[in-house]
Amino acid sequence: MKAAIVMGSDSDFPIVEKGYKLLKDFGVDVTVRVISAHRTPDEAISFAKNAEKNGYELIIGAAGKAAHLPGILAGCTPLPVIGLPIKSSELDGMDALLSIVQMPPGVPVATVAINGSDNAALLGIQILSVKYPELREKFKEYKQQMADKVFEKNKKLNDKLMEG
Repeated sequence: MKAAIVMGSDSDFPIVEKGYKLLKDFGVDVTVRVISAHRTPDEAISFAKNAEKNGYELIIGAAGKAAHLPGILAGCTPLPVIGLPIKSSELDGMDALLSIVQMPPGVPVATVAINGSDNAALLGIQILSVKYPELREKFKEYKQQMADKVFEKNKKLNDKLMEG
């Protein structure tokens, strides 16, 4: 199980970090790279063209503003690409979201919420779980843990309301 997270800038890592940690917690081998679609386009194309040969099974592309990185990656690899729009100060990430989600026919990029690195990682885990059943079981456990937290919060709130 090998995935790559490719960011347009190292300043994106504080957002990406939560997803990176989730992938690692699930046992996915994760490589993190800083590659710019605009400043290092040859490197972006080379990385994407060689990703499958280099053992990657999934790529998460994180970018802000014009956010061309996920599309460049998707255009050069047969691997699934998940686009992670990063919030910018100018347009609150809407520019990145629209850039990533509006891909032309034949070049799909799955897109998650602005700054939604946890969902990018979880979607990646779901995609990989088609090949790796152990990931599917871990994902089911993760979802049950989330549900248990909600049930616990509901109980605490209702207990408090019953006291007052």
